[in-house]
Amino acid sequence: MSSTPIPSARPSVIQLSIKEKAALYAAYIPMFTEGGVFIPTTREYALGDDVYVLLSLPEDVQRYPVAGKVAWVTPAKAAGGRTQGVGILFPKDEKSRALKLKIEEILGAHMASDRPTQTV
Repeated sequence: MSSTPIPSARPSVIQLSIKEKAALYAAYIPMFTEGGVFIPTTREYALGDDVYVLLSLPEDVQRYPVAGKVAWVTPAKAAGGRTQGVGILFPKDEKSRALKLKIEEILGAHMASDRPTQTV
């Protein structure tokens, strides 16, 4: 009996273009130590899935590639009218640390806001 290894699924690629500070505030997940973003999607994901995100930030022409992991899932028809999607945890590396600082710099005073977000 021979066993054939099952090829691992390649991470899905998601392009997320955030054009306004308010949208960035709603998507950013500061409680993740390394930072993270919420991505609205109807696609099914499981915790721990690898996801490759091409992230564009407000007033920034650069796209930031992030090889993240699904750290939480908001299902369809979630309580409180929350948007269906996934929370992506940034990897623990220098590029992610720099991206987290960049996001927090853009958000500035918004970071202290108590307005609801797509996260918590």
